[in-house]
Amino acid sequence: MRFLLDQDVYAIVVKFFDAGHDVVLAAQIGLSQASDEEILRIAQGQNRILVTRDRDYGNLIFVRNIGTGVIYLRILPKTVNSVHNELAKIIETYSEVELERAFVVVESDGHRFRKLSF
Repeated sequence: MRFLLDQDVYAIVVKFFDAGHDVVLAAQIGLSQASDEEILRIAQGQNRILVTRDRDYGNLIFVRNIGTGVIYLRILPKTVNSVHNELAKIIETYSEVELERAFVVVESDGHRFRKLSF
């Protein structure tokens, strides 16, 4: 799967995605100071699923109809392992095409999958 990881994603989560996936970090492609909208548009243009801890993307996705699939992590340092377990389930359960058309909220005790209408 192809992912764009926002700059707020913990380094340990980056390592999780690096295992077997095509991963690009926002900072690696000059997006350190980019707006959320620009990051989302880049993810869309590169056919990547955006992974972030920034809840503002929900507004861009649902109110302004911008973007591609987003995996929103509700994660704290103490919940990293359980969130990784949930991420593994998500990647096993959903195809890349399904994730490209969804907003997924991931928490330590589960996830919510919402299909996008664009």
